[in-house]
Amino acid sequence: MNRKTCHFSGHVQGVGFRYTLKSLAARYAVAGYVKNLFDGRVEMVMEGPEDQMGRLLADISLQMAGHVDEVTIAVSPATGEFSGFSIRH
Repeated sequence: MNRKTCHFSGHVQGVGFRYTLKSLAARYAVAGYVKNLFDGRVEMVMEGPEDQMGRLLADISLQMAGHVDEVTIAVSPATGEFSGFSIRH
């Protein structure tokens, strides 16, 4: 398994973005978190099977297309530190 650290920019704060991501993540075998960053972006860190993470990213792209201008994704080895998917503050 891998870890993906995703940064979403655009109009992604104050629009229910984190709650939508958490709800979508519940449909897949992924664990991690989503949180707002001080610079206006939203960070999502997730671990899971590649196909599950890819499907989640596709769903996010469909549901939040009007809010996201850019997504950057960094891949690294999974740590197994997450037991579920949460919103961090």
